[in-house]
Amino acid sequence: MKSVAKQLIGALIITLLSQLVISPQPISAADLPARKILSGWVPYYSVKNSIASVVVNQDLIREVSPFWYTLKGEKNILDLYAAAKLTDPMSISITTLRDLNIGIIPTITDGTDKLVLSNLLANQQSRANIVATITNLVKVNNFDGIDLDFENFAFVDGNTTWNATRPWWVTFVKELSASLHADMKILSITAPVDFDPATKRKGYTVYDWKNIAPYIDRLRIMTYDYSTSTVGPIGPLNWVEDAVKYATSVIPASKIFLGVPGYGRDWVVKVVGICAPNDAKVINTKIKAATFVMKDAVSLATGYGATPQYMENEGEVTFTYSKTFPGFLADGTPTTCTATRTAWYQDARSYVARANLVAKYRLGGIMAWTLGMEDAATMPSVRTFAQSIAPDQVVATLLSDKNSATYGDLIKVQLQFTLPDKQPIPNLPLNIEAKNSDGTWRKIYVGNTTTDGTLVISALLGGNSILRATSESSWERVAGLSKDLNIEYKRKISLVTPASAARGKEIIISGLLQPKEDGVKITLERLVGNSYKEVTSKNRVITDLDGRFTLSFIESNDGFAKFRIKSAATPLSALGVSENFIISIR
Repeated sequence: MKSVAKQLIGALIITLLSQLVISPQPISAADLPARKILSGWVPYYSVKNSIASVVVNQDLIREVSPFWYTLKGEKNILDLYAAAKLTDPMSISITTLRDLNIGIIPTITDGTDKLVLSNLLANQQSRANIVATITNLVKVNNFDGIDLDFENFAFVDGNTTWNATRPWWVTFVKELSASLHADMKILSITAPVDFDPATKRKGYTVYDWKNIAPYIDRLRIMTYDYSTSTVGPIGPLNWVEDAVKYATSVIPASKIFLGVPGYGRDWVVKVVGICAPNDAKVINTKIKAATFVMKDAVSLATGYGATPQYMENEGEVTFTYSKTFPGFLADGTPTTCTATRTAWYQDARSYVARANLVAKYRLGGIMAWTLGMEDAATMPSVRTFAQSIAPDQVVATLLSDKNSATYGDLIKVQLQFTLPDKQPIPNLPLNIEAKNSDGTWRKIYVGNTTTDGTLVISALLGGNSILRATSESSWERVAGLSKDLNIEYKRKISLVTPASAARGKEIIISGLLQPKEDGVKITLERLVGNSYKEVTSKNRVITDLDGRFTLSFIESNDGFAKFRIKSAATPLSALGVSENFIISIR
């Protein structure tokens, strides 16, 4: 049993199949499943809306990030979902996502005060405690990973602290990565924009994309909030693309996701007249912009008679409207003021424009803040685009010339990789994997298809095996996976037997199983009439560590007796039967 892995493949001989004759048939983009380019956040305060969006758009989504946790200390993560005392327990949301085969990578925010987390990361013990606390959260809940959205570094601590924070941040990411990756979990980072240092452009350099790149599996870039205190777009396209250009220069493009906002902002840009005292507090050009949800944008505009205009350069929509507020001054005098407001937001065209960047740079996708805010036209538009860039589907076929093999015999395995229309995929990197009694898949061959998308492998197995053919996913193609191919393995039984023996005397037979396996039950059978009957041995017979066995019995009748040996089936091998042998009893 211990040597099964080494015995699994004794030899691999490559030959080529004859040329296939194939007539390709075109497949329209609409017939293809969409590329899964959409991810998003699921906040605790709008779980039902967000989960509903996931259900409807599951064909576009491979993973989501529940926005449910905040770090309060080195050993303390606050569960915001539980604190909100929602009607539906978290388990229902988790089960729904898992039933849809959606990856779950929750987000943790920084819920500490100014500089607290930065100082904790600078201390080896407290940093280790945070790593352990986060890893435990992931393991206990069997999440697929974790996403860190530690925005205090950028917006609360102050940029004069960044030089001190940066190296400890990188060390923390490295250590957390090692802890999560040991359990095959994902580490994602959400961060504001950054740009090529050579441009000297303002970016959030504290997150050090270049130096955390080797350790992370996702980078979600917050490509929004370009305009907050002044009127302007939420995240103009050129600004977004400049961040993408820098990110892809230091991080593999497939790890990068672009944040897209499901909200808009609405600024007061001018006030004419004198507002009533209470109105004046909220109707002036110095107050913060109001926010609105994307799906309410059109009704907001039409309600005030405004016509939204899509701006190609920014890849966003804007409109301006006015509203008059009648009231009274402190002395009771009637008064009015008219506020002119300008709104910016992103719509379906905006999302598709950013999806175009996904295609242009071969990014991981777009990341919506938040799922459920989108208007009715957005997801269908994203879906149409995702279908237009859908990866090719791969059909993998694995066949063998026999469904059982005896020790020492080669089996011939035939592989074929095609597109759904039967068009062959030449020079495709592929693997053959095998699984035996320990339940673990192992690569036993790595190679490429030939010009006609095929390959033949001759293999020497070492036990019962399940084989499959796989190919890695790429931007151009999804991963290929064949159906499992079960190969039953039969032992070779070598025997040492006497040609003759005395009646009533002990007869000894010894043998060897190949491949060797200990603890296998051995049975002697004699031909009686037209069938074999078990002969009782003096002792229970099993093989030793070298696969050897010895049995003894007594035969009481004269004549020529025909026998055979059987070995019991085990996870390694099928039931084994030796060749017949004859002993002359006299």
